[in-house]
Amino acid sequence: MDTSRMFEFPVKEFFKQPRSLLGAGAYEMAGPEAAAMGLRHVLFVTSGLRETGIIDECKTNFENAGVSVTVYDKVESNPKDYNVMDAYQMYTDNQCDGFVSIGGGSSHDTAKTAKVVAAHDGRNVNEFQGLNQSEKLDTPPLISINTTVGTGAETTPFVVVTDLSSPEKPHKWVGADGAFTSTLAINDPVLCMTQPPEFVAFTGFDTLAHGAGAYTSRIDHLSCTPLGLKAVEMVQRHLRDATYNPNNYEAMEGMVWAQYIAAQAFSSALLDILHSLSHAVCAYYDIHHGLNNGIGIARVWTYNQPAAPEKFADIAKALGEDTRGLSPIQASDKAIDAVIRLARDCGIPDNFSDVNPNYVKSEMGRGEFYEDRPTKIESDDQELEAMAEHMMNDLCTPGNPRDLTLEAAKEILRDCIYDPMVRKTSNGYRQNIWGADPRMGRETHAYGAERQGKPSRPPEGTPTQ
Repeated sequence: MDTSRMFEFPVKEFFKQPRSLLGAGAYEMAGPEAAAMGLRHVLFVTSGLRETGIIDECKTNFENAGVSVTVYDKVESNPKDYNVMDAYQMYTDNQCDGFVSIGGGSSHDTAKTAKVVAAHDGRNVNEFQGLNQSEKLDTPPLISINTTVGTGAETTPFVVVTDLSSPEKPHKWVGADGAFTSTLAINDPVLCMTQPPEFVAFTGFDTLAHGAGAYTSRIDHLSCTPLGLKAVEMVQRHLRDATYNPNNYEAMEGMVWAQYIAAQAFSSALLDILHSLSHAVCAYYDIHHGLNNGIGIARVWTYNQPAAPEKFADIAKALGEDTRGLSPIQASDKAIDAVIRLARDCGIPDNFSDVNPNYVKSEMGRGEFYEDRPTKIESDDQELEAMAEHMMNDLCTPGNPRDLTLEAAKEILRDCIYDPMVRKTSNGYRQNIWGADPRMGRETHAYGAERQGKPSRPPEGTPTQ
């Protein structure tokens, strides 16, 4: 079968969503819901939430409903293949009959893949990367209790896992399969109020990436694009407040809704190369996925803008920009200005080389593989090439509104690592491979300037916002 045109003329598919509960106090219904499913012994899959009291409270809730609990709390950020296999082993050793993931995307993806591994008698998790690789849709029940305003993993049929079987070339892969979908998704804004401000900002940019990616995707799924654009609007309205005033229930509830509907949107509309970029950098540096998206989003929008100016003009309006009287391309410039302003307001660094590796809950430079990796991101040409190849092979890349080349991927990565976060759509500052006109090549390049010991700056007249 010739699939070369599959993403040029895609058949739209609407993926099944799990039953969901959303609202204050929703997490208290998890134990009774598990009992109603007939579960007797569940495995909690989580990361470092014990200090918040959430795990103990949930455990008591389940035990009061007559459901025994075993806890696996070793999930790492950007979950690793061994996290999944360890969770599966604990599930089997304790004769559990269901999973409960508590946390953000890392906890949910670990449990989602562990239940598929369990359904396939312990097959290696890395065998399930790609599209519809499971042979059995009948998996153990999974209740996903969300505590972040980012991934939406509690409701999607996708997982992302880091394969470390080849330490010289780590690979963060995407799996898409109905077998991964949770049985019940629970979103309680009260739980999300326990997040550190940095995590609200980071995960909020994951939500923004989901909403905008689904809206501009070449899949153009009309059941999803309104949700994607609405999520963008809600992030603009609520993310600043949720970041700096975490006890503002209205703001946190708004972000919970934004992450939930953005995830519903990309479940069927798919995403763009921003997630491909984020997966590549995560694989090599174990940096927070949402932070990656915050740094990369303006660069990816700049690359994609010529392919979808009308959609980016819509995004500009959703981000609160006044676009009256402007052409679509002028209005789409304002989308990039607005997202840069939001990133700066929420404390997102200018580029990857500016990232402080000691941000809250950081795992950079730690763990079985990454303890020997540098924590300052200063990729040379060889590593840029490897990460660009990772981007080209990512499951999210075919949905991008503009075709990606290896050289373009390298330049976007290079920009994210070394350049200032400024709009590069005019005054000769967009690179040749980014723009339609060869005269649009950049006059200076931060990477080259740094190697020559010269300061990097945009050409005169380049707008900074």
